[in-house]
Amino acid sequence: MTTQHLNVPPANHVKVLDGQGWVGLIDHLGSEATIVNAARVSFGKLKTEMSDKDVKLLHYLIENKHTSPLEHLVFTFSIHCPLFIRGQWHRHRTWSYNEISRRYTEIDLEFYTPNGLRRQAETNRQASVDSPDFDSSAMTEEIRQHNLKSLELYNSLLERGVCREQARGVLPQNMMVTFWGTVDLNNLLHFLELRDSEHAQWEIRQYASAIKQLIKPVIPNVVSYFEAKGQVW
Repeated sequence: MTTQHLNVPPANHVKVLDGQGWVGLIDHLGSEATIVNAARVSFGKLKTEMSDKDVKLLHYLIENKHTSPLEHLVFTFSIHCPLFIRGQWHRHRTWSYNEISRRYTEIDLEFYTPNGLRRQAETNRQASVDSPDFDSSAMTEEIRQHNLKSLELYNSLLERGVCREQARGVLPQNMMVTFWGTVDLNNLLHFLELRDSEHAQWEIRQYASAIKQLIKPVIPNVVSYFEAKGQVW
């Protein structure tokens, strides 16, 4: 029997955030044929391969927002991301989540340190902008030092007998966390619409783009529909 640590990316994964994070496809249930079978369930027939007629039906379902058949195709991902991105992700309550808990383990602690920092947008409180003349190297180093000091305090608290569930309170928002997320295709497409958008934070966009790479081989005809609409996959 083979055992793999949850904090290690699965074989089928894409690295993001300059290699500091990743998202992996653990498993999926169903296929595009599952979608058209669900749409035609009243006829009592099952198909295992997609025909041209099936592809047209699939595109029709998406175009006209007949989305319930898409919910029969389900994906499970493993995500390694900063805590503040995990918070954004969990806003999508149609997913099911399970996460490594710092109440049970203090190993493999990592912190996300961006290679460069962005300026705050002047006209949008929730947005940032890239600025070529913004020298952030010194501030990036300050973040790294802060991470080290936080980890030192955390370890010191543990050594002096403080429980993990309280000691973890000193760890910063850029601590990396690993969780599993399971979602059906309909709600995954909604997630990608919102999170692979120019209005989304740069960091979570990297994860959304990576998910597209991972699921594209599973749903090529769904992807072709959106590519025909001018979307990038």
